[in-house]
Amino acid sequence: MSAHPDISTRPTAGTDRSAPPPAQSPFKQPKAVWAVAFACVISFMGIGLVDPILPSLSAKLHATPSQVSLLFTSYLVVTAVAMLVTGFVSSRIGAKRTLVAGLVFIVLFSALAGASGSIDGIVGFRAGWGLGNALFIATSLAVIVSSASGGFAGAIILYETALGIGIAVGPLLGGELGGISWRGPFFGVAVLMAIALVATVVLVDPTPTPPRRASLADPLKALRHRGLLTMGLTALCYNWGFFTVLGYAPFPMDLGTHELGYVFTGWGLLVAFFSVFGAPWLQTRLGIARALYLNLALFALDILVIGLFTTSRTTLIVAVIVSGAFIGLNNTITTQAVMTVAPVERPVASASYGFVRFIGGGLAPYAAGKLAERAGVHLPFYIGAAAVALGIGVLATGHSLLAEAERAQAAEEAGHTPAEDRRETLERQAVAEEFGSAG
Repeated sequence: MSAHPDISTRPTAGTDRSAPPPAQSPFKQPKAVWAVAFACVISFMGIGLVDPILPSLSAKLHATPSQVSLLFTSYLVVTAVAMLVTGFVSSRIGAKRTLVAGLVFIVLFSALAGASGSIDGIVGFRAGWGLGNALFIATSLAVIVSSASGGFAGAIILYETALGIGIAVGPLLGGELGGISWRGPFFGVAVLMAIALVATVVLVDPTPTPPRRASLADPLKALRHRGLLTMGLTALCYNWGFFTVLGYAPFPMDLGTHELGYVFTGWGLLVAFFSVFGAPWLQTRLGIARALYLNLALFALDILVIGLFTTSRTTLIVAVIVSGAFIGLNNTITTQAVMTVAPVERPVASASYGFVRFIGGGLAPYAAGKLAERAGVHLPFYIGAAAVALGIGVLATGHSLLAEAERAQAAEEAGHTPAEDRRETLERQAVAEEFGSAG
């Protein structure tokens, strides 16, 4: 296990702490971290990539909106379930091999989806894509956290930046390639992920097999901790609203492939901006709890507006784009909070949290399509808004845990005591031992 710069340079007991060192930029990173971050961008492009081609797929493959929405459901549900085994796999073959395996799966199944000629085939190959996505996402976050310079908060900002860029570029690429053929976005991801695969193989150092092998039960056992379960259930409710918008809103917009790509690119740009810049600003001024309560309330209101004015194309487009701001804020603040409140290793916390939240994201688009077919286009968004509002109530049950997370993050920013330095060193070593060191 290699040493990490931010561990080896921490002040020891007795060192003068009156002048804490200047914060490092989260964007000054080793090449290995940039390789993984680039692959993260491409991976997250897969979330919004298919949005512009959903109506086109429905028309050309003679599928209902609910059938087409299974592209999200198969992808995200498989991702959720596979999150439970990522630690088990990675602790046996190491971080680099797990990253490479995930990338290979994504390249293979995205290419197969593009070559498929039926909606059932695409849905099935998206499930395989989700398996690769789970192996990659859970491990990539752990590698970035354990290897990035600039501390834990800087690593999360870098990760969320990759997420935001991927989500922003995905619809644009999907719209442009989808305008040529609905197969284009799938083949485009295969090519870009192949590039990311080569970069990971070349730039990320070989990682040793960790001394402790994770159990398949570890992520489920971690959900016994109230803080992690509360944050996970809140994210499930939030993701229900999020993926109702992402997976079903393209249908009532009644726009062409290029136009849908531009709409969701605007949405993704707001996700990126508010993930990186808006979230730290809001959290500094309101604190974790109040920032999340306010953001979830505004997001629920925005989805309600979409439901009330679904027949107004202009209102629908504006409300969908604006929702990107609330999604960006929530992603960053919640990710930092869940990693702080969870009393387990961060890779295990990531797997547990991902499992619960992706279940909500996976079921919502299919449910939205079925509800719209039976009860009209407004109902899915009403239920999405209600789900996000329910998330506020769930989050409120863990208010004291959010306050503790806020104190812990403030202590990290202000400077650590020797005991805290030792605790964080052990935490980061646990991450490296769980997934191997990225060098």
